[in-house]
Amino acid sequence: MNEELNLKQLIEWYITAGVEETAGEVPFAPPPAAEVKATPVRSMAAPRPSESGRQVTTALAQATIDAGKNARELCKTIDNLDELKALVEKFDGCSLKFTASNTVFGDGSQTARVVFIGEAPGADEDRIGRPFVGRSGQLLDKMLAAVGLDRSLCYITNVLPWRPPGNRTPTDSEIAVCLPFLKRQIDIINPDYLFVLGGSAANALLDQQESISRLRGRWLDYKNSAGKNIQVLASFHPAYLLRNPGQKAKVWVDLLRLAKKMSEDGAAGREE
Repeated sequence: MNEELNLKQLIEWYITAGVEETAGEVPFAPPPAAEVKATPVRSMAAPRPSESGRQVTTALAQATIDAGKNARELCKTIDNLDELKALVEKFDGCSLKFTASNTVFGDGSQTARVVFIGEAPGADEDRIGRPFVGRSGQLLDKMLAAVGLDRSLCYITNVLPWRPPGNRTPTDSEIAVCLPFLKRQIDIINPDYLFVLGGSAANALLDQQESISRLRGRWLDYKNSAGKNIQVLASFHPAYLLRNPGQKAKVWVDLLRLAKKMSEDGAAGREE
């Protein structure tokens, strides 16, 4: 019994010390327990995981760069949403695709004046394959109707076409790989306005690092690939409003600002 206990302690100490292999038939004995506690053991093999980690990180970073570049190059060859959707469904450069049930591409009018942009699909969207169809989507539909906007005349999409596992926050690399698909959708639709839902989506699209509280409430600018300036409003995501209903009034104000701007610009365009 004591021999088994000593052997177990010996193996545990080997693991703690970072020993990966032994040389010889008889293992060396560990120092007394008191010495182990007093003097932390530094493994001679310690640099190996670190070096390996740096190599893996470099490989992953390079893979992300290559995937993002590939996505941008592929998007340049696409001129309509149907072809772009087919391209995204075949694209294997983002690991999220392999954990998602469906590719969730944009939905709505291809000639929309306004595009609504969220962060990523949720569980319902992943199951059905359409953006904003769950509780968040139902709330968004009600908000649009309240300010006189018909969802079928708008275009709704996300930064990511695939749901992150467990609805976790997307990584920077995942956003970087998928962002070209969103930007190409905007290029093809050529809207006059973008309404971005949530700080993550706003920062991804505008290449900023600001809280949604600082971004919302004012007109921002986005330039498409042709150099056209598109006016942007950012506001809270409907999922956030479901958890914090007290913030709905702020989104109501933002949507009224959008509806007013669209009405004024439309009237001016008719007069011209």
